[in-house]
This record gives sequence, structure tokens and C-alpha cells, in this order.
Amino acid sequence: MQTIIYFQGKTYRTNLNDPLDISLPLQASTANPVAWYLGPPEIAPEQSEGWIGSVADGASVNFNSIRFNPHAHGTHTECVGHITREFHSVNEVLNRFFFISEVITVTPEQQGQDQIVTLREIEARLSDNLPEALVIRTSPNDESKQHRNYSHTNPPYLDESVAVFLKENGVKHLLVDLPSVDREEDGGKLLAHNAFWNTSGELRQDATITEMIFVPDTIEDGTYLLNLQLAPFVNDASPSRPVLFRLW
Repeated sequence: MQTIIYFQGKTYRTNLNDPLDISLPLQASTANPVAWYLGPPEIAPEQSEGWIGSVADGASVNFNSIRFNPHAHGTHTECVGHITREFHSVNEVLNRFFFISEVITVTPEQQGQDQIVTLREIEARLSDNLPEALVIRTSPNDESKQHRNYSHTNPPYLDESVAVFLKENGVKHLLVDLPSVDREEDGGKLLAHNAFWNTSGELRQDATITEMIFVPDTIEDGTYLLNLQLAPFVNDASPSRPVLFRLW
């Protein structure tokens, strides 16, 4: 189904029947990606007075409860409330769900023990194309990202200057295939988070960061329509499902 989109004075065409899901599903298994020193999510039938919420165990319905952490257990979208004393809910600040986005592939630079996504790399991939939403795929891009335990591995992260550059150039929604835009252990500085949300000035309350996506190599770098879906949790972060659509 071809659809015509008018956005900021430009006309695009897309096929809404050809979605490109770049989220990682939540599953109660060690195959689930995990970070921040937690075990896998738990999904299990509720039990009460001998009753088990499972059709396989004789119940009329399946009645599972789920225990997970959105920051640690897969694709999630967070708002400035992730790092502020004041409460901010991502469900309230994200009130638009479609954005013109740019997908870029970058190679982190080895600096000592760290692998850092540098501003030089970002600028080289973006040129003058600064979208409202930016999707960053890091290289190498093997499929183990879909099941990786990131705890104690010091994964790649963004240099603070990248976040400053994106903030100053109007990028509102940043999506990365990393467990965090910041270093795993940085003494609580969270330089990229703070810079992107401008916590030293006027807070960018309508800006979001989405982490732990996976962009298959079959998706080429370029411009896409992004549908940023999230579960309506009243929390600083929520599990999310970013979906891309090709544009022409």
C-alpha cells in the first residue's frame, strides 16, 4: 500500500505494508539481551491457592506476570527523567510517533580500553543531512547483538561531543544499538545523556534516547520514516518498538 507523506515542505512515498522492525523482543530466556548486571526477564504464570495461570496446567486462560527492567532487558526509549531528580514520564513527553529519520553506520574508534563513537565519524556520515531522528548502527554488526550480555564488557559509547552536536542541530530522537550512549562505568557522569538533554540549561523534555536496537545489514543507510512505538508506562523509560519504512 503506497502512501504519500508531506513533511516539512517535502513529499515522500512509502509502503506501510513493508515495515522494518529494529527492536529486540523481550523473552524469558538467556537468549534475551541484558545489561547492567541483571539476569534475564521473568515471564511465568501467576499462582494462587493451587491455581496456576496456564492452560497447559488446567486453567481456562494463560495469566502470566512479567518481571523486567526496561533499561536492562532490550529495546527501550527513555526521557530526561532517567537522570533528573524531578519525575518525568516518557509516556507524557513523547506525543508524536512518526519522524523522518536517518540511518547511519559508524565504526567506533579504539581509544585505550574504550571504543568511542566520535564526532568526526558522525559528521562524515551525516554530511548536511540533520534529521529529527537519528538511528546509529555500529560496526561490526553481527547478530550476537540480539542476545548479548553486555554486563562488565565496557561496550562502545558516544563521545560527549556527539551528543552536544546532535542537540545543537535539532536532533530530537536518538536511537543506538548499544546498551547506553555513555560508558558502562563512568562514575555517574553520564556525559552524553546530560549533553543531549541539556541538563545544564533548558531541559529538552521532548527529546528521547532509544537504546539496544538492532539494525540488520539488509537495511541500508539512508532516509526512512520512523514509527517510534512504546508501551504506555508512566515511567522514565518504557519498552519500545521502533519501526522503519523505506522512503522514495
